[in-house]
Amino acid sequence: MMGSIIIIRQILAVVVFLLLLLVLNEAKGNNNNNNNNNNIEHHDHFNRLVVHGNNDIINNTRIITTKGCDFWDGNWVYDTSYPLYDTLKCPFVEKEFDCVQNGRPDKLYLKLRWQPSSCKLPRFDGRDFLTRFRGKSIMFVGDSLSLNQWQSLTCMLHTANPLVQYKSVRVGDLSVFSFPAYNLKIMFSRNAFLVDIVGTSVGRVLQLDSVRGATLWKNVDVLIFNTWHWWLHTGRKQPWDLIQDGQVLVKDMNRLVAYEKALNTWAKWVDTNVDPAKTRVFFQGVSPDHNNATEWGDMSGRSCSGQAKALSGLSYKPGPHPAELVVERVVRSISMPVTLLNVTALSQLRKDGHPSFYGHGGHRDMDCSHWCLAGVPDTWNILLYASLIQN
Repeated sequence: MMGSIIIIRQILAVVVFLLLLLVLNEAKGNNNNNNNNNNIEHHDHFNRLVVHGNNDIINNTRIITTKGCDFWDGNWVYDTSYPLYDTLKCPFVEKEFDCVQNGRPDKLYLKLRWQPSSCKLPRFDGRDFLTRFRGKSIMFVGDSLSLNQWQSLTCMLHTANPLVQYKSVRVGDLSVFSFPAYNLKIMFSRNAFLVDIVGTSVGRVLQLDSVRGATLWKNVDVLIFNTWHWWLHTGRKQPWDLIQDGQVLVKDMNRLVAYEKALNTWAKWVDTNVDPAKTRVFFQGVSPDHNNATEWGDMSGRSCSGQAKALSGLSYKPGPHPAELVVERVVRSISMPVTLLNVTALSQLRKDGHPSFYGHGGHRDMDCSHWCLAGVPDTWNILLYASLIQN
């Protein structure tokens, strides 16, 4: 009997010891989880600091990063899974962007994926996008490069969800691509200068301090703005006759100065009208052209014609674009949260990505400003998606 009691006590002692070990391990695990959670919270806080807030600037601009990772620093790498879509399945893509269907013979430009140096971008998930933004409205506002990006996003979404019905309608300068089953609208508002051009008795006047077109921007959930290329046009391509700066009318002025004045008008509108609890605001960085081959060291070439390979981010360092510096300065002045999609440097590497002769005009026109689809604007949208899902 006594022996049985001793055995039982020994068994109980072992059980108590094992339970004690289990409790200690669980406590340690919880402590590790808490530490991990603290790291995650710090990581998320870091993202918010970098992307938002007037004083939270990295390298003189607000950039999207993960902790220790700059999305904009990297290189283009070959990826057999690219392109993300076939334009044959997107009949709504403008002919001027559809380089494959326009006869472009080389295909390497379709296979390049942007790879940041110290992290990985999330792969675009079209189904996740539709689900996340159910009931929302997204608007691209700008020139034909905004059209380029808008068409890229609509094709990416349609290809990922081919059985989901879509509708595409254009009324005046507003195009609406919608997915009725998700109550999602992805819009493009043609507004090349963001500020107004008004017909008067003395001609067409570019008003640097007026944004009457901004009525369309209100109550939109995500706004992506862009303007630059039309500020360079002269002669017959220039869509205005005079510039109004305050109460002064001038025939012309330094275009970078005019550009900054217009962006400051846009910035004031953002600060006055945007509720950051309801609307996310982005500015698409300056999209570079490749009209001058000497800029990348090709003394025998004249433009993007015949360019079939991207430049290396390791060896080609073109420096900041003048308009890019203006954009960064204006974005820093805004008190509301605005995210700069700083696509300039990564796009500067893609001398191969333009339609060149394979745009709408064929061999009658050389296009080294817009981008082939599929192509570079898909990466802009992946960066937009990455920013939206991490915040």
